[in-house]
Parts: sequence; structure tokens; C-alpha cells
Amino acid sequence: MASNKPAPEAPSRFHPDYGTGYGAEFTGEFGGDLRTDGNNGEPERGWDEWNPTEESVRPVRGRHRVAKQRNGLARSSTVLGVGVMAAVGAGGMATAQGKPPVSISVPDAITDNLPDAKSLPGVGSLFSDGSQADKAEIAAASAPLTTAGITTAEVEQGTTDAGEVLRARILQQAEQQQDAADAEARAAQEKEAAEKAAAEAKKQQDKAEAKVAAEKKKAEEEAKKKAEALRLAKLAASYAIPTSSYTITSTFGQAGSMWSSGHHTGLDFAAPTGTPIKAIHGGTVKSAGWSGSYGYRTVLELDNGTELWFCHQSSIGVSVGQKVTTGETIGRVGATGNVTGPHLHLEVHTADGTGIDPMAWLRGKGLNP
Repeated sequence: MASNKPAPEAPSRFHPDYGTGYGAEFTGEFGGDLRTDGNNGEPERGWDEWNPTEESVRPVRGRHRVAKQRNGLARSSTVLGVGVMAAVGAGGMATAQGKPPVSISVPDAITDNLPDAKSLPGVGSLFSDGSQADKAEIAAASAPLTTAGITTAEVEQGTTDAGEVLRARILQQAEQQQDAADAEARAAQEKEAAEKAAAEAKKQQDKAEAKVAAEKKKAEEEAKKKAEALRLAKLAASYAIPTSSYTITSTFGQAGSMWSSGHHTGLDFAAPTGTPIKAIHGGTVKSAGWSGSYGYRTVLELDNGTELWFCHQSSIGVSVGQKVTTGETIGRVGATGNVTGPHLHLEVHTADGTGIDPMAWLRGKGLNP
């Protein structure tokens, strides 16, 4: 702690050297005239005035260090406090011996710079006499010590407490952050719901598209079947079975020693002799007459070059170069050539002369022998 020089010791009437030079005769403003009643007739003595100065007061170290001024005094209230304590200490020592109160004199240079006590915050109310001016001072003293951070708008709204303003701002910021968090959570929920709805909609759409595709495919297949049936019907209308009242006895490729090639090369329709033989499709008669083991044979050439052979006829009803139509009679069933009984031996050859299965060819034209 800072230390000051001790104040001069006040003279005491009880000191053994009192009146012999101890404590100079003390008169003047400090302490007034000091009387010593009942002092064996010794003359009355006064007290010397002691004023705290820079020479007699050690500078205070720390926050309230005394700064030197041009006039030798300090403006800080610290000097005043030290002086007052020293004076009071000296006076107290005197009054402790039953002496009258000592008046304290403060230099004018210090008192001129002292603030008015009523202007100090929180102190002016102690000196109020109830006047309007004092009330105003009380209001000023009770006002906050600082208004830092208060905006003009807040002042206009009557806010004067910076702490309350800070608290309100913190609460407002917390509410804004909470609102932002709530908004973000709602946005996330809405996004999740939207994505879920979109996924469900996509699923429903895919399901609907798959159903439509399946129905379309089914419809296409049905349409294809109908078109094929219609085509076969048209072909059937333009193609005809070569005879009637028949029985299929031998098929294409069937093996046997009866045939010189070792296998059957056509399709046999067994029927009574004289049963009419009809043109399967419209075409031109390419040949008509005897043909060795085939007996009486008629060859009908179609527009695409396909040849139809009608063999083992008992009679021929057309001539070479004649144009015939579907279902027109061109001859009759017989047993001429290499046969074991009356029947129509039918062969089908492509334009290059290759023999093919007559049963398959007829079915391809919508016929079912």
C-alpha cells in the first residue's frame, strides 16, 4: 500500500516538556486560539497551521498517483483525501484530549476544482430539498452511468438501460436463431415429404406406364393374331383344298420301298375314282398329259413361279397355256401310273424346282387338309 509521511504531532498539555519549546506557539487560522484553563497561570498557546503540500506528502503509487501541476498542487482528489486525513488525524489527536473542535482549512486552488457534490451520480439525492431542479438532478443521478450501444431508435422508444438493451438483443438473437432452426427443420421436413411424394408419384407413374405397356403389348399381339387370321382367311378364300371326300394316306418324306427315291415326295389324298380335282390357286397350265410313273399329270404354275403337280388322274380337263382360277376343276382322281389304289398325289415345287412339304405349304395358305 502507498504510505504518506506522518502528520506533525499535536502539542499536548500533558507532555513533560510542554511550554519549554515542545510544540511551537500555535496561533492562526488552524485550530484558532487554544486556551489552557487551569494551567498554573501559564500563558495560553496556539497551534501552528499545517497544510499538506507536495513536500510534506509522499506521492501515492498505483491508480491514483498524484500528478505534478504548474502551481505545485494536484488536481486529483487524492491529494484532498490525503490532506483531509492528515488534518483530521492531527485534529483528532487534539480533540481526543478534550480540546475544542479544530477547523480545517483547504487551499482555494483545490476547492475551486472540486465538483459539486449534488452533481455526482447517486449522491445528489442526499442533498435534495424537494425543488424541481433537485428532482431533475436526482433523475440524472439515477440514470444509467452509460448508454453505450443504445441506438437512436431505442432511445426514441424510451430505452435508456444499456444492460437491458443488451439483454433484449441477446434474447432477440436467440429467438431469431431458434426461428431459423425451426425454419430449417420445417424446410427439411417439407423437402423429405416432397421427395417421398415424388418417389410415390414416380412409382405410381411407372406402374401405370407398365400397365399401359402391357395392355399395349397384349393389344398388339391380339391385333397381330387377328391380322394373321384375316390374312389366312383371305388366303383361304383365294386358295382351296384340291379334292373332297379324301383321306390322307401318305405324307412328305415318308420312307418306303414303294418309291424309287426311297421316300415319299408328295402328299396323297385317297378318294374314289372320278372325284373332281380343283385348282388350288389361280395360275397357268404349264403341262398336261402322261408322265410315266406319275400317270396322267397336270402341272399348274402360279404367278410367283411355284409349281403344283396333280398326278395319277383318271382324266385331264385342261390344256397347256390355259388360265384357271381358284376352285376350278382341272381333272379327276384315278389310279394311273405307279399306284396301289385311286388317289391324288400332290407335289409342290419352288421356282428353282426344289420339292417342299405340301402339308406345310397348304397350312401356310390358311388351309388345313
